[in-house]
Amino acid sequence: MSGQLPVQKRIVLVVGAGIMGTGIAQVAAQTGHSVWLFDTREGAAQGALEKLRNSLASLVTKGKMTDLDAQALLANIVPVARLQDAASSSLVIEAIVEQAQAKRALWQQLEDIVGADCVFASNTSSISITAMAQGLRHPERLVGMHFFNPVPLMKLVEVVSGLHTAPHIAADIFTLAQTWGKVAVHARSTPGFIVNRIARPYYAETLALLQEQCTSPVVVDACLKAIGFRMGPCELMDLIGHDTNFAVTESVYQANFFDKRYMPSLLQRELVDGGLLGRKSGRGIYDYAGSAIKPQLVATPNANFPVAKGVQLHGSDPRIDAWASRLTTAGISFIHQRNSDWIGLSTPTLQLRQTDGRTASSLGANVAVFDMAFTTEGSHALAWAPSARASSACAAEAQAWLSALAYQPQQVADQCALIVARTVAMLINEAADAVQQGVCTVEGANQAMKLGVNYPAGPFDWLAAWSAQGVIQVLEALDAQYRGERYRVSPWLRQQAYAAMDEV
Repeated sequence: MSGQLPVQKRIVLVVGAGIMGTGIAQVAAQTGHSVWLFDTREGAAQGALEKLRNSLASLVTKGKMTDLDAQALLANIVPVARLQDAASSSLVIEAIVEQAQAKRALWQQLEDIVGADCVFASNTSSISITAMAQGLRHPERLVGMHFFNPVPLMKLVEVVSGLHTAPHIAADIFTLAQTWGKVAVHARSTPGFIVNRIARPYYAETLALLQEQCTSPVVVDACLKAIGFRMGPCELMDLIGHDTNFAVTESVYQANFFDKRYMPSLLQRELVDGGLLGRKSGRGIYDYAGSAIKPQLVATPNANFPVAKGVQLHGSDPRIDAWASRLTTAGISFIHQRNSDWIGLSTPTLQLRQTDGRTASSLGANVAVFDMAFTTEGSHALAWAPSARASSACAAEAQAWLSALAYQPQQVADQCALIVARTVAMLINEAADAVQQGVCTVEGANQAMKLGVNYPAGPFDWLAAWSAQGVIQVLEALDAQYRGERYRVSPWLRQQAYAAMDEV
């Protein structure tokens, strides 16, 4: 198709008139394409067009679109009753049921209808483009064009190349997505592509914490929202639906030959088996019944700074610099040990250390650990845990310091890497493996996660704010605790750590 028709002149056939297909038809028509919309369900394409008409009318009423633009968009979409009616299409985008056999059958049917230079693009979120192309007469013209819901609003499009996909076809679709106002990223056809693969730890680590009864759902959600996530993992899984989330995890797990890193959760399986699917069933991790009491964080009273002599700050870190400013403002004398090999605060009776992955109990008696935050601002939920050998006075002192430093400290079980450090380290590690395996670039991973699932930062943005060696320390602590390959360190990440050593 490259070199045949300018991207804005192509006739687009969208197969599948569900939410995704209708959204794709809308963005194509909005940029001036003639669009045919087809669905095997009788009347579905016409019904989708009527729903779109009502949706656009609402935008016109709100002043977000002119009536002229709405009418022009609608005029560009024509429902068709038969695929043969769209034989002159130069691009077919498929958004049908997520089943490989059904998609392959569609492509084989279309090969007898459209021209040899017509490009096939699948909106699949998980099915191999390589496998889908098997048996086609022109497998090189099949490419993935994975949109995100809702299509008109979400900027990301993953352009997925299988082993057969011609490079110029992928490049052409990449350009096309950009003309539609999207941010395109190239991906290699591997299980989960970019977003669904890298996102797995966001759910998996939370489910592991809950299964081990380390903390409560509301604490996990609050701590991760504190670093910028719009929804905590428990809220998000309830919104997606545990049946859907579990199915994607299971698919990635099986497609990776049962790699332990992607192992589904027994806890989530139990929710699915019990019909506790989240918002759509009225109950999931949280209860959505009208009479349900929404769980709240345990309130921690604002504390004054503890009366203590011999206060020391440890490490060279933006958070500790912010602490130094607060202590100075409060008139508290301290020594700043910038060359210390740990980050935190100490008094003669307490070491309050930012987690490096190890438990507080493994570090000593009068020790407490607190979570990473990726921000110097206080006034947000922060997980912390005292050593099992800490006195009650030591634990109370640790909470008092965190509260006085303007956090909302949430005590959790003393386990490796707490909540934020554990989750972010695994997100970084998964992204590192994706880059190592040629699935995407560093920039592609960052863009995909920020635009595809609204992450507050890309995995490599977090890595830049942390350090490769710091992430590795957390992963190795988790691996020592659990074994079983789940927390193995990406070779790419180790190379970054070695490179950083050479720069020192």
